[in-house]
Amino acid sequence: MDALLVLLAATALGGFVFLPWMRRRRAVQQARQGLVVASDPMAGYGFVPLDELDIRLPGPDQELDDALAEIRRTRDWRPAAALLKSTGDNWELRWQRIQTLAGSAAFELAQEGAEGADAAGHGDGPRTGGIWLRTWRLESPKDPGGAQTHAQFLVLQALRDPGSQDFRMILEEARTVCREAALLAPGSPIPYITELAVARGLGERRADYEELWSKVAQRAPHHMGAHLAALPYWSEKWHGSREEAEGFAERAAAGAPAKSLLPALPLFAVYEHLPEANMVRSLYQSVVIERAIEGAHFALDQAPADHPMTPHVRHLLVWFLVRAERYAEAMEQLRLVDGHVGAVPWSYGRSPAAEYAAYRALAIAGWEQLGGTSAGFPRKGR
Repeated sequence: MDALLVLLAATALGGFVFLPWMRRRRAVQQARQGLVVASDPMAGYGFVPLDELDIRLPGPDQELDDALAEIRRTRDWRPAAALLKSTGDNWELRWQRIQTLAGSAAFELAQEGAEGADAAGHGDGPRTGGIWLRTWRLESPKDPGGAQTHAQFLVLQALRDPGSQDFRMILEEARTVCREAALLAPGSPIPYITELAVARGLGERRADYEELWSKVAQRAPHHMGAHLAALPYWSEKWHGSREEAEGFAERAAAGAPAKSLLPALPLFAVYEHLPEANMVRSLYQSVVIERAIEGAHFALDQAPADHPMTPHVRHLLVWFLVRAERYAEAMEQLRLVDGHVGAVPWSYGRSPAAEYAAYRALAIAGWEQLGGTSAGFPRKGR
């Protein structure tokens, strides 16, 4: 399922579907050079080999894995419906699972189109990719899980090709389905979180966007995934500026309750506004970045270990810690997160697994240059 979750994890967070920036591609090219000189990640460290890295999710979720396997085997929507029903109002986990389910359906459809074109020179004929989602909506139209997944699926379809003629039409349809989903589950923030991406893509006025955000905040004021989904609207890339994005992140961090991951949000805001020429080593040791890194460390120390968004923070921390040459800290994050790579920043590139592995190799090389060895490195789970 390799191509899947380039798309998927680029949404994830949040609903975040951002295109790769040239600065990240340059960073990845430089990082890949580390693969040549770095240690074999399996040489005593216990890391997962490159070809076994799971790009679908940022961290493990066995129930979701089982549901996806059953869906692939049977093309039946009921495992997805049962999974979301059991997830209940754990809004962070529900948001992540809905993104993955929608991404799976989108990937099936895209893969079928590519295979059909390769085999016959065109993509004509009946389309069965993602048919379980279409059947779910037809057979159980009042299921809020089906409506929420369908809305996210449409967002993914639109954002695959923002320059297409159908872009606005698909986003308008997604907004309609979001509002249907909101009526089916009035207390849920999920449809409104999905609609944040719709509003961003359609270039909604700030007043309208703020009104939409207020609906999210009324239902889940400290939802990390929702904040990550809202952040890009305020960024320089979309409809705001660096100052507005960082202000949004800092306010959320300052108002975070105990055991929240929101103190890590400024790290994501900093990442989205790194300069194009970001190869200067001292940049990653600046006061602004150090403060954002420490905020992320603080959030991870305070939040429950099983918080669904914890792996997202750890993955971005790995990227910053390697760039800052804080290799011992990077190795600790790798120990805790290794095996799944469906997260920013890896998902911005063409091969999330390879890009993650490149940074992992750099971390190992730096760790060993500082005198670290595999013998002194605790395995995951120990």
